[in-house]
Amino acid sequence: MEERKALKLYFIHYLAAGHMIPLCDIATLFASRGQHVTIITTPSNAEILQKSIPSHSLLRLHRVPFPSQEVGLPDGIENLSSVTDLENLSKVFQATGMLQPPIQQFVEQHPPDCIVADFLFPWVDDLANKLGIPRLAFNGFSLFTICAMESAKAHSFDSSAPFRIPSLPHPITINATPPKEMILFLQSMLETELKSYGLIINNFAELDGEEYIEHYEKTTGHKAWHLGPASLIRRSAQEKAERGQKSVVSVHECLSWLDSKRDNSVLYICFGSLCHFPDEQLYEMACGIEASGHEFVWVVPEKKGKEEENEEEKEKWLPKGFEERNKEKGMIIRGWAPQLLILNHRALGVFLTHCGWNSTVEAVSVGVPMITWPVHGEQFYNEKLITEVRGIGVEVGAAEWGSIGFGEREKLVGRDSIEKAVNRLMDGGDEALEIRRRAQEFGKKARDAVQEGGSSHNNLTVLIHHLMRLRDAKLHH
Repeated sequence: MEERKALKLYFIHYLAAGHMIPLCDIATLFASRGQHVTIITTPSNAEILQKSIPSHSLLRLHRVPFPSQEVGLPDGIENLSSVTDLENLSKVFQATGMLQPPIQQFVEQHPPDCIVADFLFPWVDDLANKLGIPRLAFNGFSLFTICAMESAKAHSFDSSAPFRIPSLPHPITINATPPKEMILFLQSMLETELKSYGLIINNFAELDGEEYIEHYEKTTGHKAWHLGPASLIRRSAQEKAERGQKSVVSVHECLSWLDSKRDNSVLYICFGSLCHFPDEQLYEMACGIEASGHEFVWVVPEKKGKEEENEEEKEKWLPKGFEERNKEKGMIIRGWAPQLLILNHRALGVFLTHCGWNSTVEAVSVGVPMITWPVHGEQFYNEKLITEVRGIGVEVGAAEWGSIGFGEREKLVGRDSIEKAVNRLMDGGDEALEIRRRAQEFGKKARDAVQEGGSSHNNLTVLIHHLMRLRDAKLHH
């Protein structure tokens, strides 16, 4: 194949860890294939990225100022994952909207061959059209979930009962009803997304399934490119440890604790960077975990802004004496944890997860079965892909779909349901072994997909060629 001039690509990520980490990993993939990549970001996100993405000579960061003063945010808070209350959440949203002019100005002054942007920036569509260049959209969802959302459009969300989506390759029933405002918001974003040149998916074709790829292309007339799992481009332990933010527990301490445990014996509990449960729910969780009798690593987000409470107040969410009773058995991490390293450890048996797509695909990549506990966003759809469609997890029985990841809850998931779900997967019975076997099979498929000759590796090759052809055709006009 003749050497063609490298592409010039711009990546514009949304300001939330769950969007930023995978898109920037995918940007690194393009650079590792010899393309010139610029990630457009803000100063404090650039610091996180510099630590967390493998350095590459063809990859650079372009910083646009973040309007902290204008919206009244303290310096350095430039990401939805660093706020835990509604007021600051809406300030970050507002500030994110104000990034359009500086980004647009930079792109217009130095036009690339292609823009890859998060679908939460629908204005990039007009910008790309104005410059006459292709735009690829990224939303951080699985293709299965996008198909489910498209099919759910026909559904009227009046009741709070579970709802059935009959028109998918696997008819499924979702356990809760999505908040109306979320449905309307996502539908308008997905409409703009469908006008893009194609959709980039942080997943591998084998997990979404050929039947969903065909269903998507047939029902929307749009092309989806599976290039993931993005987390698998981090080869070294160092790279895995530094993905995202700085971990609060020393990686060494965490791993040596796991080293002392038997294979598949530890339960890992983590709800991502945007879910914060009320104390009553954490209390039920603690009781359920303790009653199951299994060893555990439990990640609980720091309660920011509550430092002034006295010790008694602070640990209301833990049953009395919980930490003393479980000091051999369990490890509680308050804050950010080195998730990829934990999931990769041989001692890890099961992952209790909110079904955020990054966490899901990270668990699948290392063959760890899941207990699903969706909270908000698109997580209730992901749950069905894990449990019903692919059979690599069991449901805890969450039935309340929040519009955001924190705040009060009407329905608690009780300790009995939690204990039962943990034991279903950790007791070594036939069902548990079968689920683990399938999970490990998908793990192998994930690792194969990103190797030379694998489905995701080949998709990237084809996509780069497509983009080069588009660029060259334009030059010859």
